[in-house]
Amino acid sequence: MAWSRLAEPGDERAGELVARLGPVAALAEVRVGGKGEKYAPRLAGLNPAQDLQNAGALGGRLLIPSDPEWPEGLDRLQHGMPFCLYVRGPLALNQACASAVSIVGARAATSYGEHVATELAVGCADQGITVVSGAALGIDAAAHRGSLAVGGPTIAVLAGGLDRAYPPSNDLLIREISRFGALVSEVPAGTPPTRWRFIRRNRIIAALGQATCVVEAGSRSGSMGTANWADRLSLPVGAVPGPITSPTSYGTHRLLRSGAVCITSAAELCELAGPIGAFMAEEEAVPKTEYDGLEPRDLQVFDALPVRKAVSMSTLCAAVGLDETAATASLARLELRDLVEREAGLWRKGGAARRTRGAGPS
Repeated sequence: MAWSRLAEPGDERAGELVARLGPVAALAEVRVGGKGEKYAPRLAGLNPAQDLQNAGALGGRLLIPSDPEWPEGLDRLQHGMPFCLYVRGPLALNQACASAVSIVGARAATSYGEHVATELAVGCADQGITVVSGAALGIDAAAHRGSLAVGGPTIAVLAGGLDRAYPPSNDLLIREISRFGALVSEVPAGTPPTRWRFIRRNRIIAALGQATCVVEAGSRSGSMGTANWADRLSLPVGAVPGPITSPTSYGTHRLLRSGAVCITSAAELCELAGPIGAFMAEEEAVPKTEYDGLEPRDLQVFDALPVRKAVSMSTLCAAVGLDETAATASLARLELRDLVEREAGLWRKGGAARRTRGAGPS
């Protein structure tokens, strides 16, 4: 906890010192070094007991690398690994990150990008895959909302303390993540989310997933940094193609030219993040004729519905971006083909779709 306040996120010099001596001996060496030591200016402000109390007051908990809940993926960062994590939310990180995908993209996203991010997150959540992102505007928020809409697990990695969630306009979303998923920070409560900390938190977003998918990104987007981190960690990188005239797709197209996997559906992203054979087998088992002739809007509604846990009409409308009248019409057509079913006023995939384990024509 002391080192999480002494050193900035991703400080590999501090990480090497702690790895070599252990945190206690490394802290003692800094104290002996006096004013000439790089970390000396922050020594006077150390109060780990207060930091722990502040985290608890927020409903948070502390994780250190020796804890069972510590996500193994962070070990890939070696000397750049966080010294500890402040976590708020019911998700057990070790279990949630055993099957996870990082979905990131532009803050100034287009409606196309937000729609795709939501659909990808819904599809991953339906397969039990955790969606990791940064709770920013645009693509991040759409990915979190997609997972939450179908009761899926999601993790938001913050650049500041648990009490400094950013941006303020996403306050309601961030609170929902803390209720049903997990908020994660490597810095104590009260730490502001500076530009540098946003850049460095991208390494954690990349390390927590088995793959990273960039939905939209400009040529200088921070999401490109997350993709670069995934590549450095030998994790697969996917990118969603967009209009060649759209500045928000310049970055993703550059990734595709550099060898990123082209992602056009949730099934492809699941395949990228998990054992390829298992997901390919599921796709091959789908009787394609069940979905022939469906209108695009009906496919959109169908893909947004979970297989097991039924959702309300309002939740479905939020996931697909349709009003209740349009969604009801699509559900009626799908119900006639035995692809959806209603249960106590709630909706889920049904009949033919459930027999094929919910796979669709994504």
